[in-house]
Amino acid sequence: MTTMTESSVAGNDDRRTTHQNMTTQNTAAETRTVRDKSTRNGAGGKLLIALDVDGTLVDHDGHMSVPVREAAQAVVAAGHHVMIATGRSLNATLPVIEHIGIDTGYAVCSNGGVILRIDSGLPDGYEVLHKTTFDPGPVLRALRKRLPTAKYALEDADGNFLSTERFQDASFGVEAVGVDFHTMLEATAVRVVVFSSENTPEEFNAAIRHIGLAGVTYSVGWTAWLDIAAAGVTKASALEHLRDRLSIDTQRTIAVGDGRNDIEMLTWARRGVAMGQAPVEVIAAADEVTKSVYDDGAAHVLRSLL
Repeated sequence: MTTMTESSVAGNDDRRTTHQNMTTQNTAAETRTVRDKSTRNGAGGKLLIALDVDGTLVDHDGHMSVPVREAAQAVVAAGHHVMIATGRSLNATLPVIEHIGIDTGYAVCSNGGVILRIDSGLPDGYEVLHKTTFDPGPVLRALRKRLPTAKYALEDADGNFLSTERFQDASFGVEAVGVDFHTMLEATAVRVVVFSSENTPEEFNAAIRHIGLAGVTYSVGWTAWLDIAAAGVTKASALEHLRDRLSIDTQRTIAVGDGRNDIEMLTWARRGVAMGQAPVEVIAAADEVTKSVYDDGAAHVLRSLL
């Protein structure tokens, strides 16, 4: 399965909270009120279960623990609609889908920009159901003026990655092709990623607020990392499309995640569960908090559904 190497930069889903902070957050989480307990088990029909990857199913070295893998496989085997919903691009998502035993179903990649139908009977084992693209030119020009030393990468409509400054990340799923900035401006984008190693997260956030980023959807990571998609495109928008396609009642939706790009998804789900190491604004958006990724928090949630 795809792993985050030591040389990989911290992606939007990456969280490096200390164990001490995790314990504090988990203790506080015990006092939170769950909005509704109707999705705590599978009684009454299939559930739609949306799972983030980095910081949720796998730790920040890309490792999925045995308890998490077995719990995920058990929920898949029980017949529920288990969907990976990740900021990772397609090729970095497929190994996770295979690892937890999904051979039919759906997945959300690129923070909602790509929706897959999984079917082991297809030649590639999947097909792209929907892909949302946008013109990255205006936002890239605005960001370049404010963050001239940042690194930029772009996923194009064909699934290729273009990048400046030799920018590579495991979440791309492919090796990015180095291009000049002008070439990137002329591409059609599914996802744009910006990373700055020379700015603090606070400086990065201030720059984003100053620019405004009109006409796109974006989420800022734990580090100075920015993911950009087309306007209105989030994990939640893609999951709602799939929920409607499958005619699943809104009461039977569950989502688990840890990142700021999971906030819309956690709010969308009837039972939104934040990982123990999640930032405070992610925890605020959730209905409950599980243990951290290092304490197999996702396994605890998934076992509650069996």
